[in-house]
Amino acid sequence: MNRSARLATAVLTASAALLLTACGGGSGGSDDNDKIAGADTGGNATSASSSASASVTADRPDITLPEDMKNVFEGWETGDAVKDAALADAERALNSVDDAIVRGDTKSKALAFYYQGDALVSEVKWVQAWLDANISWTGTIRYFDPQVTLRDKETAVVIYCADDSKAHNKDRKTGKVDKTPASDSPYVLYNTRLEKNAEGVWQTTGLLTKRGHERCGG
Repeated sequence: MNRSARLATAVLTASAALLLTACGGGSGGSDDNDKIAGADTGGNATSASSSASASVTADRPDITLPEDMKNVFEGWETGDAVKDAALADAERALNSVDDAIVRGDTKSKALAFYYQGDALVSEVKWVQAWLDANISWTGTIRYFDPQVTLRDKETAVVIYCADDSKAHNKDRKTGKVDKTPASDSPYVLYNTRLEKNAEGVWQTTGLLTKRGHERCGG
C-alpha cells in the first residue's frame, strides 16, 4: 500500500466486485456512464463544506478525526435542501470510515449509522484491511465535483470525485509516514446510492469506485 485512504488497490478492487449490483435502480445492474449522464450538477466548485445542512432530528454519533487527517469537501452544497441533506450525510459517511480506521473499530456506531446493506459490508471489510496492514493515513483528501440525482423522495444517486495525492499511509504503531510515490492515479470516482431512513438520515446502501476514471482527471 503506497497511498492512503481508499488506496489499497487489491482491496478496492475486491470491494467494487462485491458491490457490482449495489447501485442498480431495480434491475440489479449498474453502469457508471448511465449514472453520470443522468445526474444533476451539484453546486459551486469554490467552497469547502464540513457541515452542510441535513436532518437534525436523528441521534447522530460523534465523529472527530485527528488534526493530521483532513477530508476537504469542495462544492458540497447545491442550494437545494434535499440534495444538500443527501450530500451532508454522504460527507458524514466518508468521515465515519476514516474515524473507524483511526480507532481500529470495525463495529463503529457511526459506520453502521451511515452505511447499510452491501455498502456496510464493503466498508467493514475495508476498515479491517487497514487494521490487518497495521496502517492509518495522514494528510488531506479532496472530494469534489459532486452530482446528485433524486430518484424519488427517499432515494438518491450521488456521484463525486476524490483526489488523494496529498495523503499518505502511516504506521499505526510507530507513526512513520510512507511518502513513497504511488504508481497509480490519485483520482477516484465514487458512484453511490443513498436511501433516506425513517429518521431522515440518508444512508449509503450502494457503492462503486473506479480509480483513474477520466471524469475525475485520471
